[in-house]
Amino acid sequence: MTDHEQGQIEYLYIPNQDGVEEKFEIIFDFVSDEGQKYMFVTPAEVESDSEDEAREVLAFRYEEADDNLTLELIDENNTEEWDMVEEVFETMMAEADEL
Repeated sequence: MTDHEQGQIEYLYIPNQDGVEEKFEIIFDFVSDEGQKYMFVTPAEVESDSEDEAREVLAFRYEEADDNLTLELIDENNTEEWDMVEEVFETMMAEADEL
């Protein structure tokens, strides 16, 4: 993945349950202490009436092999992994608010 801090917007297409590819903006990715890769994405095609309106954010675990990207949505029932990902997201949002 690329460095999203440089202001370049990167997009990802993820098929929904009907097989239709939906466009998502990658807002942040990171590697855990255990070496697992994660990313946060938000729907790119959603228009908001207000910049203050909360946008849906999805968290995925991912692997890259050759030119293939394998995504797995983080399960909220896996509390240990969910808590770690949520903590990273909250830290990222707090740092963004400080800018």
